Amino acid sequence: VQLQASGGGLVQAGGSLRLSCAASGRTVSSLAMGWFRQAPGKDREFVAAISWNGGSTFYSDSVKGRFTISRDNAKNTVYLEMNSLKLEDTAVYYCAVRRREWPRTSSSDYDYWGQGTQVTVSS
Repeated sequence: VQLQASGGGLVQAGGSLRLSCAASGRTVSSLAMGWFRQAPGKDREFVAAISWNGGSTFYSDSVKGRFTISRDNAKNTVYLEMNSLKLEDTAVYYCAVRRREWPRTSSSDYDYWGQGTQVTVSS
C-alpha cells in the first residue's frame, strides 16, 4: 500500500485546513486508517483514527471537537478536517493504515505510512 498525503500548508490561528490521504496499490476499504503528527523535537503522536467502515472514530484529547476524520472507501481516501487551528497544531501530519478493521492509537499498530504533509499555524 502506498499512501499520498496532501492538503497541508500555512494557515493563521483559528483557520481551517483539510488533509487528504489517498491509498494505492490495494483497496483499504476493509482496513482502519489513522492520522498522526510530529512536531520538531517531539515524538510522533496520535491525532485521529477511523474504523474500516467509518462507523467508529477516535480522537486525541488535544483535537477533539476541532478535527474530524472521515473516509471515502470508493476513493480509497481518508480525510482530516481541521478547524480552529492553534499554534500547537503545527507539525508534519502522517496518514497510516492498519491491517485490521479496528483502529488503535499507537503508531506501532500501523503497518503502512504516508510521507507526511506539513501544517504550519501562524499567529
